[in-house]
Amino acid sequence: MDLTLIDLPSEVVRTERLVLRPYRPEDVAAVHRACQDAGIQRWITVLPVPYTDEDARTWVEEVAPAERAEGAGMPVVVEAHGELVGAAGLHFRPGRLGPEIGYWIAPWGRGHGYAAEAAAALAEWALGLGAPRVHLYADVDNTASQAVAERAGFTREGVVRGCLDRRDGGRGDAVLFGRLPED
Repeated sequence: MDLTLIDLPSEVVRTERLVLRPYRPEDVAAVHRACQDAGIQRWITVLPVPYTDEDARTWVEEVAPAERAEGAGMPVVVEAHGELVGAAGLHFRPGRLGPEIGYWIAPWGRGHGYAAEAAAALAEWALGLGAPRVHLYADVDNTASQAVAERAGFTREGVVRGCLDRRDGGRGDAVLFGRLPED
């Protein structure tokens, strides 16, 4: 995947309905509000619980911009009609699986297909830059995320046992989905 011609810190991906853009300081309140959702906290186990204003500010103003600046990833706000409705991102990890996609949708943005649209757009962006494949993981119990992956054009490839960290310190299984340039 060739990122040399991309200004990763400012890169924006657009779809028919969405703008996938870098975080801005004014996103802190919406990120904080969204991350109070029990579903987001259940499936995104790297989020601290409780999720504070300071956690949101640190992510929006420090961590997400640093990932872009360092070339480690491309976290994005999922914006519809000028409003933050979720978040997504590509994580550029070395290895055979290629970039990894992740996403969450705020409670006020659910039911409109935004997650699938964002995941598909990020996959097409990465594949268009030469990634040989992209992938994502969904908890075996997270049927909604698995449906999103399929709607975004990903193929279920199998179950990866014990690959997810659980909040209780245990490990969980995930379904691996992949997407190739020809998909």
